[in-house]
Amino acid sequence: MEPGPLTYAIGDVHGCAALLDVLLEQIADHAGDRPSRLVFLGDYIDRGPDSAAVLRTVSRLHWAEPDRVACLMGNHERMLLDALLAPQTAEHWLYNGGDATLDSFGARDVGGLPRDTLDWLEALPTLHADAARWYVHAGFRPGNGSPDPDDHNRLWIREPFLEGDHDFGRHVVHGHTPQRSGRPEIRRFRTNLDTAAVYGGALTAGVFSDAQGPALEFLQVRPDEVPQPG
Repeated sequence: MEPGPLTYAIGDVHGCAALLDVLLEQIADHAGDRPSRLVFLGDYIDRGPDSAAVLRTVSRLHWAEPDRVACLMGNHERMLLDALLAPQTAEHWLYNGGDATLDSFGARDVGGLPRDTLDWLEALPTLHADAARWYVHAGFRPGNGSPDPDDHNRLWIREPFLEGDHDFGRHVVHGHTPQRSGRPEIRRFRTNLDTAAVYGGALTAGVFSDAQGPALEFLQVRPDEVPQPG
């Protein structure tokens, strides 16, 4: 019997383009000839050195194979879009790392970002699902149904989602809350893949099968594992 496809879910990148490039190579090597899917959990931008390169990489993967690559919105993408729609919110976005995103594009303000990039960000969903899992940037509010329909919760929630261990009917794969240890947080009903890449931790992909909710294993890249130019 042929093995089923693998799903690789990737945590918060935050402009760490070099880490992402190496992780995608690891994923390709790990998958080999086996069918595979990619799920990006959002927060591609802000704080790190090259948000522009991250967005080019992720959006091109998505455009090339939309049936195999799912890309979610994170709260940092939402902040960027809010800054575009309501300029009075721009200072909040800039304070949270948006200045690094503008620098990576050589833009003076959010209106100077490429229109096709903004259109792509605006169309991103806040939820992806397969038979065994919910994929979401931040999480769900317990008691709001499965999955929680509230986009704000999906993008921003920490507590009470992180308290205890809540069963949402499927395993929840999320990011948003950085694990400064550099290791994923593994719970019975959820897995947190934000391993603080932009804070010197690691960029992590969880490897999932169709047979079970929790990860089979994890692939990681740390800053000291990335080849330095020159």
